[in-house]
Amino acid sequence: MESARVGKRGAIVVPARLRKRFGIEEGSMVTAEEKDDGILIRPAVLVPVERYSPERKAEFLLSTATTDADYRRARKTVRKLGLDPDSIPHRQPA
Repeated sequence: MESARVGKRGAIVVPARLRKRFGIEEGSMVTAEEKDDGILIRPAVLVPVERYSPERKAEFLLSTATTDADYRRARKTVRKLGLDPDSIPHRQPA
């Protein structure tokens, strides 16, 4: 166990050995989780968020249809997006 001093604005210096072990560098993100017996600080895992274009949404709708009725509904929804379902690369249900 190692200790650290709390500085201005609540800043805590994580001991170098622990920073190295867990890959925490200057500018790294961490999470702070409240626990019954204290605070758990861990390296954060950041996952980029993908924004889908209308064409990509249409591709998902058309390609994930599993029945003929589902595929017809997907085509109708794609048309509501202002797109031609036949111009979107996709696979049709078997």
